[in-house]
Amino acid sequence: MLVILLGAIDQTIVSVALPKMAADLGGVDLLAWVVSGYLITAAVAMPIYGKLGDLYGRRVMLSSAIAIFLFASLGSALAPSMPFLVGARIVQGVGGGGLISVAQAIIADVVAPRERGRYQGYISAAFAVASVSGPLLGGFLTSYLSWRWVFWINLPLGAAAMLISRRALVRLHTPRIRRPVDYLGAALMTVAISPFLIGVTRVGQGTPWLDETNLWLFGITLIAILAFLWQEVRTEEPLVPLGLFRNPTVSLSCVLMFIAFILIVSLSVLIPLRAQMLLGVNADQAALQLVPFSLGIPVGAFVGGRLSSTTGHFKRIQFCGAVCVPLAMLGLILADAHTLGVNLICVALIGVSIGVQLPTSTVAVQNAVAQRHMGIVTATIVFCRSLGAAVGIAVLMAVLMATLQAMAPTSAGSVTGSAIIKDLVDHAVALDAAMRGALITSVDGAFRKVFITTAALASVSILLSLLLRDDELSGVAPAAAD
Repeated sequence: MLVILLGAIDQTIVSVALPKMAADLGGVDLLAWVVSGYLITAAVAMPIYGKLGDLYGRRVMLSSAIAIFLFASLGSALAPSMPFLVGARIVQGVGGGGLISVAQAIIADVVAPRERGRYQGYISAAFAVASVSGPLLGGFLTSYLSWRWVFWINLPLGAAAMLISRRALVRLHTPRIRRPVDYLGAALMTVAISPFLIGVTRVGQGTPWLDETNLWLFGITLIAILAFLWQEVRTEEPLVPLGLFRNPTVSLSCVLMFIAFILIVSLSVLIPLRAQMLLGVNADQAALQLVPFSLGIPVGAFVGGRLSSTTGHFKRIQFCGAVCVPLAMLGLILADAHTLGVNLICVALIGVSIGVQLPTSTVAVQNAVAQRHMGIVTATIVFCRSLGAAVGIAVLMAVLMATLQAMAPTSAGSVTGSAIIKDLVDHAVALDAAMRGALITSVDGAFRKVFITTAALASVSILLSLLLRDDELSGVAPAAAD
């Protein structure tokens, strides 16, 4: 749990320290990549670490991930310039991705399938704690010490994680049969994923989808994906055995997690933005509307994990969560933004309903494959979470921008979605009462349309849940496999 918390908290702890970093190091144009660089390389590293853990044992791979993470944390803390800091964060993401994927696979090595839901609930709680405590801890360290302590704090925590994991995992099975490593597949996967995530990140930062650079990035991704699939079919020991996806439980669960994290990340942005634009509250007050959502996710994950452990099944739990999400979204669509109580209840229900699905999907995938593929299949579903988070916010923000522009009152003239957000949030332009009222009405309608789109996407999970097999979870811990 300490290892997972360490990898997860570094995704959020730097966010409030970014202005101070820019003030000390300059390079404001590179500032967004302090966060994005970490997230992109973490996503790329997850499946690679998962496969290497299957081949060489998870104890040694976890130790290597912690070592890389600590080395890069030291480099980040000592960074003399913004490009150096971005480079260190890119390396840190390699270690962070390894921490998260290998640690989750270790649970599957030592815990019976029927009990894994409970532990996956704990993991989801750790991610939720990281998402809430990361910005708070980062703000405290930045305000009272220095932004560099955002990275210094990793050293004692990482050292403790290294010592504890080395001692606790000494009896963990290490494969005795050495299999070849698919280095070409790993390189092609990196080339396929990295440009795509960079392009999506640029879209999330306001760059048009059809920008020339983005077209090049997406073109490289397409070519690399085709080359990667060709390599995986022909190689003796593929990085990602494509046959795994012929198992409907694996493919359906990956899509379910992809959708779940589209919802989590996009709603984390849309809900407070809606409050700021329609209610005129500041960022702190708007963020309070996310508290029920942030707390609901780990509560739902704990409940889902306990239910799967108690019943030995996951399909009905997954289905119930999938049904409740669009129903709660419907309440959010119909409710007036000023009825705070109703909105908070709907947001809490959405969080709980999504949370229920998180441990059950992971347990379903781990229950569906042989033990020798446990690392790569666990890493794959974690990667689908990261991919959903990256794609979701870019796509839904683009939909919001286009809808805001399309629904803007004619009296506002030709105005972009970003300009409307700036006018209502930053009060960049003094608007008369009539114009502000017309804008707010159009913005309310735009958010309702975006939430309808989100609810429609969530409804897809209902069909996918129905297609899952209702396999029974074994109560026996897995045997070691070479």
